[in-house]
Amino acid sequence: MTATTMPDAPLTVPMVLRHAFAVHAAAEVVTAGETDRRVSFAALQPRIARLANGLRALGVGAGDRVATYLWNNQEHLEAYAAVPAMGAVLHTLNVRLSVPQNAYVAGHAGDGVVVVGENLVESFARLLPRLDTVHTVLVTGAGDGGALDGHGRRVLRYEEVLAGADDQPRWPALDERSAAAMCYTSGTTGAPKGVVYSHRSTVLHSMSVCSGNAVGMSARDRALVLVPMFHANAWGWPYAALMAGTSLVLPDRDLSPERVVGLIERERVTVTGGVPTLWTDVLHQVRARPADLSSLRLVLCGGSAVPAWLLDAYRDEVGVPLVQAWGMTEVSPLGAVAHTEPLSQGRLLFGVEGRLVDDGGACVPRDGAAVGELQVRGPWVTASYHGDADPAAFDGGWLRTGDVGTLDPGGHLRLTDRAKDVIKSGGEWISSVELENQLAAHPGLAEAVVIGVPDPRWQERPLAVVVPAGGAEVEPAVLRAWLADRVPRWWVPERWSAVAAVPRTSVGKFDKVELRRRYAEGLLPITTVDGGTAR
Repeated sequence: MTATTMPDAPLTVPMVLRHAFAVHAAAEVVTAGETDRRVSFAALQPRIARLANGLRALGVGAGDRVATYLWNNQEHLEAYAAVPAMGAVLHTLNVRLSVPQNAYVAGHAGDGVVVVGENLVESFARLLPRLDTVHTVLVTGAGDGGALDGHGRRVLRYEEVLAGADDQPRWPALDERSAAAMCYTSGTTGAPKGVVYSHRSTVLHSMSVCSGNAVGMSARDRALVLVPMFHANAWGWPYAALMAGTSLVLPDRDLSPERVVGLIERERVTVTGGVPTLWTDVLHQVRARPADLSSLRLVLCGGSAVPAWLLDAYRDEVGVPLVQAWGMTEVSPLGAVAHTEPLSQGRLLFGVEGRLVDDGGACVPRDGAAVGELQVRGPWVTASYHGDADPAAFDGGWLRTGDVGTLDPGGHLRLTDRAKDVIKSGGEWISSVELENQLAAHPGLAEAVVIGVPDPRWQERPLAVVVPAGGAEVEPAVLRAWLADRVPRWWVPERWSAVAAVPRTSVGKFDKVELRRRYAEGLLPITTVDGGTAR
């Protein structure tokens, strides 16, 4: 047996930071606002050290949870770096969740300290009385956090904590398998579930994000991070950018299409990403007021299926490649990117192994035709939930994703639906995603969502919830005719509901749970067209 000559160097967040500051000191972080704030990686280093040392002085130790209640900004990035590097665990609270949900999440995680943005103090004040484990709050900016007084917690100014701390980094020797950060799922189908990322998984995932089959981040890039840093670690971009020396542009709280387009133009952004609804809004903005987006080499789009018409519009009208990706909080979150097959979710990245399983638990062929539930495993795929034994979510070491689709011999993943969203009508499957994509391509519609509803004859049938473009009316008969040539005729919905806006989840996805509730309670206006469902 030949012994290796390689050292057993742990893969940790401090390793990433040492590289970022030693090699990429000139890269910068821009926080957008009325006056943009700019800081180089070199100038960021002592602030990160001060935050870590300041937290230590407040009693934060190894394994303690430090939460953030922040938008995408410099202070959030400082917490991303300092908290794991000092051996504590970063927990990003989703500012768009309800007070009961965030109270549950913070208590379940055991958060002790929370860093709160000055523009979120009023919101956090409603939450703080319910956070039994929190003993200290740090408020960023010039605000004093007065609205947080009177709850028996220590409330301090973030900048004062930094000013009183040493600026020398003192990173402990960390086990690469120890916890670095944690995120909770959105909780759309039950209580949110916690996923705890290790230092090792974070470094490996960041390397994957930097690979050419994913985002290909490098020191030549300027990345606009539109995915909230409180959602699935902003798709892993902050750590990947530190690793690659990629300059970061952070929009803070304003994600209006005008702001997004302006930042791309002004900062000459090369890579960015977000959910389809965001890129639909940006497209409308560019159509109304042409802009120079020529600096972009890649726009990643994920969170839900990307309609073909949107891919075509960015290619033909904007001249920018919109690339579909797939992932989930449990996968750190990036799992596949569609560089070669735009209408698929892409090829699974190295490190993410996948298989499809039928209702009986048997694996189905990777032939591009057989349909099954996607299961994945790998070094940055969670194998359990924090403090929550949920055996139904796992299958012999594989994560059951809840996504249904196919895998072809070339490794391309095509998802036809979420398991909970697939519509079974008369024993046959209907893809709500395909119906949504075809309806969204109709010029008279701004948005379209399809859910399954009970039917006395077929057990379940599709209900199409549509938002007409520009306030104009589009008759269901017209939309049925549109679909008739594009999907199997028996897929075409009889039930239609025109609304002013589709409800969205805390991370910007269409909220089908809320739509089902409104339908069940008779709160949706329904038009029924008896088209005689053909089989």
